[in-house]
Amino acid sequence: MKALTFKRYGKSPDVGFTQVTRPTIKPDELLVEVHAAGLNPIDNMIPTGTFKPVLKFDLPATLGSDLAGIVIEVGSAVTRFKVGDAIFASLFDLGRGSIAEFAAVPESAAAAKPDNLDFVQAAALPMVGLTAWQALKERANLKTGQKVFIPAGSGGIGTFAIQLAKHFGAEVGTSTSTGNVQMVRRLGADEVIDYKKQAFEQVLSSYDLVLGTIRGDAVEKSVGILKPGGQIISLIGPLDKAFAKARCMNVFFTIVFSLMSRKIMQLARKHNVNYSFLFVRPDGAQLDEIGNLIKNRRVQPVIDKVFPFEQAQQGLEYLAQGHARGKVVVKVK
Repeated sequence: MKALTFKRYGKSPDVGFTQVTRPTIKPDELLVEVHAAGLNPIDNMIPTGTFKPVLKFDLPATLGSDLAGIVIEVGSAVTRFKVGDAIFASLFDLGRGSIAEFAAVPESAAAAKPDNLDFVQAAALPMVGLTAWQALKERANLKTGQKVFIPAGSGGIGTFAIQLAKHFGAEVGTSTSTGNVQMVRRLGADEVIDYKKQAFEQVLSSYDLVLGTIRGDAVEKSVGILKPGGQIISLIGPLDKAFAKARCMNVFFTIVFSLMSRKIMQLARKHNVNYSFLFVRPDGAQLDEIGNLIKNRRVQPVIDKVFPFEQAQQGLEYLAQGHARGKVVVKVK
């Protein structure tokens, strides 16, 4: 089958289409004919080797994490799906990819595609939906009336997280460029910072939660907008000791990640707030809950551009520019 792969880590990962063997499934897996694959910033980061100590791939490795498609084969232990079912799923952190004609998907990672979405729309959801859910609901237990700052509100994570936070009853602040101010307001943002005109840390205050989505010193600056007892949940790092322990990593990485996060940890303690790093995980049950919100039109996918399968690499290059308004998706079939 045809798949978009990378052959090595580093500055020249040799990304391109290759013929690879169609996956064979385990008893608890589905073989899915991929109709669409959602792209995420980490898809561009993985071939650089940034996450090589954490994410395990056999090279050459297929790129991509999100998919939507049709089940064409089920393993002997599968109980929730049958051949012909339309599903969507995240394969992130499973050592396999989605930008391919077929993919093996663990039953536990899959959910039924909402009937009111096509495959492209469904493929836009898994990683951003699960990330927002696991940060806002599972870890932060966001409550009605609390204030959450979601930077980069017009991006893939931001467009979904704003809607989900509003569904949970929170007041949402965000930052974006001038041209996207009205877009994020339509999604539900209450307090919008045009970062071309203002610095968020000079305007916002008394927030309960910050979702760390911007690299650089934005996470450190976020400490100052939180009320005592508030928290930062970072999606972009630095990685912390708790993450190393949760993945049963050795003492070396526990020490390295502790050192990486030492500055933000000290700053957080000084201001009586909490910092943690979140690494999203596949979860079909949570995708089912997100799917129900979609069916009831409480949230919706926001898609910037759709690339044909043959132009998947150009889709990744477009995403890497950092200007996407919502999600970038590859239409495979």
